[in-house]
Amino acid sequence: MTIREYSIRSIAFQLRTLDEEEFIYEQAWANWQVQATKQQGKKPLYPTFKKFFDKKKLENEILGIESPENKFKKDNKLIDLMKKANK
Repeated sequence: MTIREYSIRSIAFQLRTLDEEEFIYEQAWANWQVQATKQQGKKPLYPTFKKFFDKKKLENEILGIESPENKFKKDNKLIDLMKKANK
């Protein structure tokens, strides 16, 4: 097996694991939805499944695709490091 094949298989394994994780989160979501009642008096912490489990975001992290949100977070980390270095 070449390094390229290994890399592709590694990414495929991570994506397969992500699919399994999504299934687990969907089960937890369904279980939570069944147990939720109107008498509770509180709004749900996660009103939609996407806010509970954002598969697209995790896929992008695995595949190395950066979103504008990720770039902004990295810039904040860089700024924090620069602040520490200047103290």
